Amino acid sequence: MSTPRFLDLPPGVAPQKIETPQGTFAALEALPVSGVVERWPALLVPGLTGSKEDFIAVLMTLAQSGRRVVAVDLRGQYETPGPDDPAAYTCAALGADVDVLSQVIGGGDPVHLVGHSFGGLVAREAVIDGRTKFASFTLMSSGPAAIEGRRARNGRKILEEVPALGLEHVWQTRFEPEALANDVSDEIREFLRRRLLNNSPTGLTSMAEQVLTMRDRTDELRQIELPTLVLFGEHDDGWPPEAQSEMAARLGAESVVVPGAVHSPAVEAPETTAAALVTFWNAAEKHYLDVRSSAM
Repeated sequence: MSTPRFLDLPPGVAPQKIETPQGTFAALEALPVSGVVERWPALLVPGLTGSKEDFIAVLMTLAQSGRRVVAVDLRGQYETPGPDDPAAYTCAALGADVDVLSQVIGGGDPVHLVGHSFGGLVAREAVIDGRTKFASFTLMSSGPAAIEGRRARNGRKILEEVPALGLEHVWQTRFEPEALANDVSDEIREFLRRRLLNNSPTGLTSMAEQVLTMRDRTDELRQIELPTLVLFGEHDDGWPPEAQSEMAARLGAESVVVPGAVHSPAVEAPETTAAALVTFWNAAEKHYLDVRSSAM
């Protein structure tokens, strides 16, 4: 579970509702505190038990690069409602949501797409399906196929316990003890409880099944001509760092290892993570403009 270290919104960041043809999505929108929006926007997609708040620590810095930056709750997550139909929570279905969100946020401009953990698998579907022209794609702590190790065991517990025992039981027996062991403050712990209980139980279990069974689509992603970044913590306990490095090599993608970070670089090393994203986004835009100029 990605755990924000603070909840107060930085300057230039505000809650929003993003209206799309596929429904309304809860979001945090960041705009430059000084200067103007002059670069292409970015969309940030959270992981399985996460939410838009996982990106709070990087939003202001990212926006100060001259961009509108939007972090969302996926369908069925926290403040975005979702149906009781498991089919609504496949990676393909959620990827279609990412498509329409990107089209609305971009307003005609390409969007820089970032997917964290399970959100990377979802965002990958949107890139591969070809419905949307993206400016770049970043896989943040997200691997080529099903998640591994301790986080895979946690996913299987969600799959087993949520339908049988409910979200409150999962909070009391799994997530709350973890938060207490990590000395999480009362304010953040209450937020984590509220966030978990607001999830769609159907959505959470369906997403858990997806992250545990996802097939490797690296070769398909490689066929998409799109600047791609693989960014992960040096101690990632979801997908092994070696697996993510190998995936980057297969993609011919840039790779950034965030020192000291585990599975949530945007929380654990926000300045390093934001700097890497801005550098990558600026280079992707320059490459796009250079290619377009040479073709004229």
